[in-house]
Amino acid sequence: MSSIKQFQVTFDCAEPERVGRFWCEVLGYVAQPPPKEFATWEDFERSRPPEDQGSWFACSDPTGVGPRLYFQRVPEGKVVKNRVHLDVRVGTGLVGEERLAALEAECARLVALGAVRERLLLADGVNESCIGMQDIEGNEFCLD
Repeated sequence: MSSIKQFQVTFDCAEPERVGRFWCEVLGYVAQPPPKEFATWEDFERSRPPEDQGSWFACSDPTGVGPRLYFQRVPEGKVVKNRVHLDVRVGTGLVGEERLAALEAECARLVALGAVRERLLLADGVNESCIGMQDIEGNEFCLD
């Protein structure tokens, strides 16, 4: 029996390309190139039935280390809290005021991209400080 070595993270959303490009900016990811038989994504989209156009977007870590992210259009909106969320690791190895400064700087950058700050969770002796946030469609994530 083999073990799984790779995985992708899939987001259900209303506007896959918009949400995907947001996450490209957050993580430094790049959009997946269009299928080989198409020069551009626009050419690919025009080849599809109207109801399928814009139904998905994918991006990946240009270093090949992080998982592929896939964004798929779904008809229903987000109703409740995510059962899974991403922790964006911007404060690794930092503690105290230095960690808070790094978190706040990244939070400001992401708010400018359309993210929403929910709350600051201060260090409690077990866990370090983090900031709870939402992406441009309300998916929760943490700056950790």
